[in-house]
Amino acid sequence: MFARDALSYEAVPLPNRSDMSDAEMLAAATAYFEAMKTRHTVRDFTDRPVPRDVIDTCIRTAGRAPSGANHQPWHFVAIANPALKSRIRAEAEEEERRFYDGGAPDEWIKALEPIGTNADKPHLEIAPWLIVIFAQRYGTFDDGTRYKNYYVPESVGIATGFLISALHQAGLSVLTHTPNPMKFLNGALARPDAEKPVMILAVGHPAEDAAIPSVAKIKKPLDQILTVYE
Repeated sequence: MFARDALSYEAVPLPNRSDMSDAEMLAAATAYFEAMKTRHTVRDFTDRPVPRDVIDTCIRTAGRAPSGANHQPWHFVAIANPALKSRIRAEAEEEERRFYDGGAPDEWIKALEPIGTNADKPHLEIAPWLIVIFAQRYGTFDDGTRYKNYYVPESVGIATGFLISALHQAGLSVLTHTPNPMKFLNGALARPDAEKPVMILAVGHPAEDAAIPSVAKIKKPLDQILTVYE
């Protein structure tokens, strides 16, 4: 992506400019908030197929996220192959069993009780798509030499937020899943050591009987998440 001899700054005019009135800005912000209020994390999916074009387009959106030095230190692996999904489920559940059988502190297990999770992860096979998100510790110039990436966790976190929002806007449900450790994903998906898996997204349509934990509807009010100085 980068060449050593092409790293100089060059300014170009801002290609897109919004020109909304204050009222239009508030209306747009409110509409987006109302849309995102309908997003819920689900664990119960149907096997209804989702076209690859939809997944591709949502990942294009994720790729528009800002990143440290514009290095875009992420890679997304989208998986619909049933055999590969089955392998990922088996290896993820092995890690999860260790987690629930003493690998995690009691306090952490207690915190998860209202969510209703356990070591069984059938959604990793039922959901039509899994998207595994990798963080790239370093990149390579076109001559093969390495360069450092900056603010990698922050950049990948922003891109993941873009992706989850895009998938929701496309009418899809998403479950974030973080088995610990996740190194097995490098082997399963043939990703290099420079990349660290950070999350699996199960993506698809919710089952007819899909449910969510009641605690998931409890969100902190604005005055607990916002401080303003005017």
